[in-house]
Amino acid sequence: MHTKLEDWKNGWFGVELGVLPEEIDLLIGRLQMLKTDHGQHFHISSDYKGAGGLGDLMIYVQSPGEVSNMERVSSRALAPGDQISP
Repeated sequence: MHTKLEDWKNGWFGVELGVLPEEIDLLIGRLQMLKTDHGQHFHISSDYKGAGGLGDLMIYVQSPGEVSNMERVSSRALAPGDQISP
């Protein structure tokens, strides 16, 4: 996996997560675990080598009273020349 933390210099940050094809089933499995056991969580952690960056990302099931601050999951990326279907 590869992560990138981007400081947008406006008070907001972006996080990129790149995964190898062989890591996709592992992530799906961890998300399925959360679907069935809402009290669980998992981490995607750095090896803490290099100059620094994103050290840890914890994934958990949001509690009902917790305010949402990430509202959208986008569709697949469009290739050059693709059009958005209505």
